[in-house]
Amino acid sequence: MASGVGVNPECLEAYQELKLGKKTKYIIFTLNKDNTEIVVEKKSPPTSTYDDFLGDLPEGECRWAVYDFDFEKEDGGKRSKITFYSWSPDDSKVKQKMLFASSKDALRRSLVGIAAEIQGTDYSEVAHENVLDKVSRGH
Repeated sequence: MASGVGVNPECLEAYQELKLGKKTKYIIFTLNKDNTEIVVEKKSPPTSTYDDFLGDLPEGECRWAVYDFDFEKEDGGKRSKITFYSWSPDDSKVKQKMLFASSKDALRRSLVGIAAEIQGTDYSEVAHENVLDKVSRGH
C-alpha cells in the first residue's frame, strides 16, 4: 500500500553524489513536517565511520538511510556495496511506523543501484557484523 508521499528531488541528487561522486558516506532520509514528502535529513562527509552512522539513527523514530558499505573479501579484494536501511525502532510510534512502511517503496524505487537492504528495529540488527554478513554473502 502506497502512502502517496512524494520524494523530494534533493534525495536523488544526494544519492547520485554518494553513488557516483563518493562525496558522501551515508544519507539519512525522513519525512517532512507535513508527512507529504521524503527529504534529506543529513548527508555525511566521506570520512564518516559506521559508528557515526549508527549515532545518527534516532532511538525512537523511524528513518531511511543509504550507506556506502566498504568491506574486504577473503582474498583481500576491496568491495563497496550501497546499502539501503529501513530503520523502524520497536519503541517508535505505531502511526509513524505505518507511514514509513507504506512510504518506503517510493524512495526505494527511485534509488537505482542499491545492492543490499537492511531492516532494523534495534541497534543489534544494524550492527556492523550483521550488515557485513549480509552484504558480503556470495562475493
